[in-house]
Amino acid sequence: MIRNFVLLFLAAGFFCAVNAQQSDYQMVAQTVSYYLDGGTNNDFDTLKKAFHETATMKYITKEGYKEVNALEFFGKGMKPGPKQNRETRIADITISGHAANARLEIEYPDFTFIDFMNLLKIDGEWKIVNKIFYRKVD
Repeated sequence: MIRNFVLLFLAAGFFCAVNAQQSDYQMVAQTVSYYLDGGTNNDFDTLKKAFHETATMKYITKEGYKEVNALEFFGKGMKPGPKQNRETRIADITISGHAANARLEIEYPDFTFIDFMNLLKIDGEWKIVNKIFYRKVD
């Protein structure tokens, strides 16, 4: 009887841990979906839900290394208009405690952005705190 109780207790603990991980996974997926959907629909209000206010975006141009505040960058460049001609995909999500990483693919007709998002769980919410990316020409 005690053995069955211990096994039941251990199984319940395992399933609670798995459910918590799935919940965090779903929350991270929702956060990066705000970014993807906001960009696809030219909807800055949706996109900004994904980012922490001090999030950075780091990238390489022909001129070299650039680092900007992500929300300022998107706020200046994003204008309401027709839906973007692109396909988006969450390629991978990895979570370790309160830190996570997501690899996203944003495919346009002539090129693809590969985005790497670093997220932190801040006050119970997952927020992108850093974005780096690569523009792959097809």
